[in-house]
Amino acid sequence: MTVRAGREFLAIPGPTTVPDEVLRAMHRPAVDLYGGGLPQITQSLLDDFPKIFRTKGRCYLYIANGHGAWEAALTNVLSRGDKILVLESGRFAMGWGEAAAQLGIEVEILKGDWRRAVRPAEVEARLRRDKQKKIKAILVTQIDTASGVVNDIQAIGKAIKAAKHDALYMVDTVASLACMPYEMDRWGVDVSVCGSQKGLMTPPGLGFVAANERARRIHKTAGLRTPYWDWTAREGKEHYMKYAGTPPEHLLFAQREALDMLIAEGDKTRFRRHALLGEATRRAVTEWAKGGAVAFNILEPSERSDTVTTVLMEKGRDPQPLRAFCDDKCGVVVGVGIGALGGKAIRIAHMGHVNAPMMLGTLATIEVGLAALKIPHGKGGLQAAIDYLGREVKP
Repeated sequence: MTVRAGREFLAIPGPTTVPDEVLRAMHRPAVDLYGGGLPQITQSLLDDFPKIFRTKGRCYLYIANGHGAWEAALTNVLSRGDKILVLESGRFAMGWGEAAAQLGIEVEILKGDWRRAVRPAEVEARLRRDKQKKIKAILVTQIDTASGVVNDIQAIGKAIKAAKHDALYMVDTVASLACMPYEMDRWGVDVSVCGSQKGLMTPPGLGFVAANERARRIHKTAGLRTPYWDWTAREGKEHYMKYAGTPPEHLLFAQREALDMLIAEGDKTRFRRHALLGEATRRAVTEWAKGGAVAFNILEPSERSDTVTTVLMEKGRDPQPLRAFCDDKCGVVVGVGIGALGGKAIRIAHMGHVNAPMMLGTLATIEVGLAALKIPHGKGGLQAAIDYLGREVKP
């Protein structure tokens, strides 16, 4: 038996659901890459993305995913043999550090915990010990989609400043940008990276790097610059130079439409929507966890993100039967555990183009799966989510 029909719910933390308006924006013929309105679209994105990052710096567009944006950021400000400090709180800052190591950069990891956020005091203490200022950059994620943690980027920035250290502050916002507040300039961030496929509501394939004036100044002497990633080359006057070749036309049409939708909704409304749906999800998981078979990966409630909730399966229970039931029987796709949490967790996304019916439907389906598979769980998770939204979403 199955109740799987109609439109599939995609509840994975990227790629997220692409709005119909964005899909329609791509459904057009290719145009002249030297005209056809593309130069104007490119310029509009270059003008608007600094506003999303909240910076007076410049933004660069790449035909790449988030990993490409990582490499673009690294190669434009570092040289072979430089040392960086990676702040561990999940899989993705570590992955960024691994990419740096392959480029010939010396990588030090500030050991963290996949169940907790980065501790700013530990960052400050480590930087104070770096008397010779060997550390050239600090890498961290605002939200790690593997662990489900949210790091306090402002507090880490204050710790760097308190240590009187001049390392570049570099932040991965792939799972957070446009979903929660991010103040690049005000928080002292020098370089930010993002991808198109999560909160930006566009198919995978575009990478973004924002750089402030200090980063661009350091860029001039960076030894890892390459023809494709190079910022200076992409500042050329010819339109094709913005992409080191042929522009990704249809992704540009898509991203322009998605950005228009994000701007129309407004930051305050969008951030509140993510906070409400994230908390509704956490209310459901809190009830389910009372059965002893599932638990939050992130231990401290204040460190649980508003874009993804990572749920551990306790006592070695395999999460795959639950994922398979939700997908095969009900048409809801929840995320797998990755990295150290592979085969140990599911991930419930609440980011991007998502609303209350989508989230309540996802939570209801997971609760059906828990019941159908006889996985011990506290009852009333869905009701707890409903009750919360009923109180918080005012008429």
